[in-house]
Formats: sequence, C-alpha cells, structure tokens
Amino acid sequence: MPTPVPKAELHLHLEGTLEPELLFELAARNHVSLPYPDVEAVRAAYVFADLQAFLDVYYAACQTLRTERDFYDLTHAYLTRAQADGVRHAEVFFDPQTHTERGVPFDAVLHGIAHALADGARDLAITSRLIPCFLRHLPADAAMATLEAALPHRELIHAVGLDSSEVGHPPSDFASVFDRARAEGLLTVAHAGEEGPPAYIWEALDLLHARRIDHGVRCLEDPALVARLVEEQIPLTVCPLSNVKLRVVPTLADHPFAEMLRRGLCVTINSDDPAYFGGYVQRNYAETADALALSPDDVVQVARNSFLASFLEPAEREAHLRALDGFVAAG
Repeated sequence: MPTPVPKAELHLHLEGTLEPELLFELAARNHVSLPYPDVEAVRAAYVFADLQAFLDVYYAACQTLRTERDFYDLTHAYLTRAQADGVRHAEVFFDPQTHTERGVPFDAVLHGIAHALADGARDLAITSRLIPCFLRHLPADAAMATLEAALPHRELIHAVGLDSSEVGHPPSDFASVFDRARAEGLLTVAHAGEEGPPAYIWEALDLLHARRIDHGVRCLEDPALVARLVEEQIPLTVCPLSNVKLRVVPTLADHPFAEMLRRGLCVTINSDDPAYFGGYVQRNYAETADALALSPDDVVQVARNSFLASFLEPAEREAHLRALDGFVAAG
C-alpha cells in the first residue's frame, strides 16, 4: 500500500470517531445499556436517510461517554488512526452540549481531549487545534452558556464552530454568540451549505465571520458566492464519504468536489464522522480520487490546501508545506 500523502484534517468530530468496539467497551465501563446485541448490529444500524437520522444514532452513542478517561481514550484512538493516514495536523471538533446537558462536567470533556492531544503531539508527532461547536438545534442562549464555560480554558481552545441539524437553523441565530467569541480572541468556523442553502454560507461569512466553511458543497448553486469564495480563498472543508452516506449526493461519482477544485475553490478532504460514514481521511482521499479521476497533482494540491487552510502559525505551516514538497520530490 502506498504511503499516504502528508495532510491536515480540518473537519473531524471526535464523537464521530466512536467505533463500535470502543462503544461497547465504554458501555461496559460506565454501566450503560445499549440497544444493540453486538458490534455487527451496531454497524448494521449505520444506514441513514439524512443528517437527522444519523444525529439520532450519534447522540445515543454519546451516552457512553462519561468520564475524562473516556474522552482521552476516544481522542487517542482517533489520533492513532490519523497518524496511519498521513495526518500531521488535526483541527478537531467536539460538542460540549451533547455531554453537559446530561450532567458530564465540561472540564472532564475538555481535559480528557486536551490531554490526549498533548500526548499525540509528543508520541505521534501530530499537532492540533481544538474547536468546540455549538449545537444549532438548541437555543442561542445555550450556546452562549457553553461559550462562557469554555472561556476559562482559553489556552486550550483556538476557535468555535457551529454544527448539528442545519435546515431551519440558520447561522444568523448565533450571531451574538460568535460576536462574543471573536471579542475574546477566538477564530470562527461554521457548518453551512451541506443540507442548508447557499444563503447559509453567506450568513456564516457575513454574520459569523467564519474563517472556514465546513462542507459548503451547495455553494455551486450560487455563482456570486463561488466568485467570492474563490477571490477570498475561503477554505471549504469537504467530507465526500459523509456526503454520500447522508445522501447529500447520490454517489461519489456525482460529488461536485472535482468541479470545486477545477474552479479554484480552496477545497480540502476530511472524514467528518468516520466511524459512521465508512472511512477515515485517507479512505476519503483514495475513494474520491478514484471516483472523480483526480490526478496525483490534484491530490497534492488538496493536501497543500489542507495546510494552507489550517490555523497553524506561519512557521509551522511552512514546515508542513516543505515536508509535503519533500514527500512529492521523493516520489
């Protein structure tokens, strides 16, 4: 098997890396009853009609995450897989409200993840940034309360995001929360244009001042929006296998990724919720390249985009780009 191209992953939900084997381990550890008899039954349940059908299963599985150790184990398992996939830098999402709403302390969630990320930098040579996301199906005041809980840990958090059920929950609902986050020095990203319309991408840019758009595949429906995204080189963190699994596109061959790349958009490839969507980031790269006939130069450009779109400091970014150039030169 060829060595994976060095890359950054910028759209990864840690809770979405909960593999069935770890799910059962955590359920036993925390005395949580599962509605599935075994691992095979869990995998059989991972067939979704849409985003909401996935979220129903996703939130149920999160019930097994209870302690700092659980979040450490979850994060460490992801980083181990990511290293094998050529990931050198990861900017990872987590959903605090999914856990705090059921009584899990915010500190337990954050410190378990942060400890694993620190160990990943030391042991696996994967640098990282941590991004808590607000659940858009919950009220904005709940998001503000989550932001307030996060601010005492400012040194561990680099940005904030917006995720969960998109349709009917426009970015504009959270403008005041994102204003506060930016005032505190945090960067912003937002899920937009997955199932929601291009108008949500405009809102994420103009009202949330998002530095990246997560998904964004529906941008092609709006030529003016595409022109802006190209001109400003606003990154789009695309998740091809996720888009197929959630029926945003019928098949990978129908995915607009190649067209987005051809039109000069700063697109990246990511895995989203890989335990549920059929593959981690290298599988997303490989299957997308096969389905859309991406050239080796295209794949390298996507990997380059991943570092350019990251929140790394300039010197760190340049070091990763030099390493990518060395990988290409070595053939």
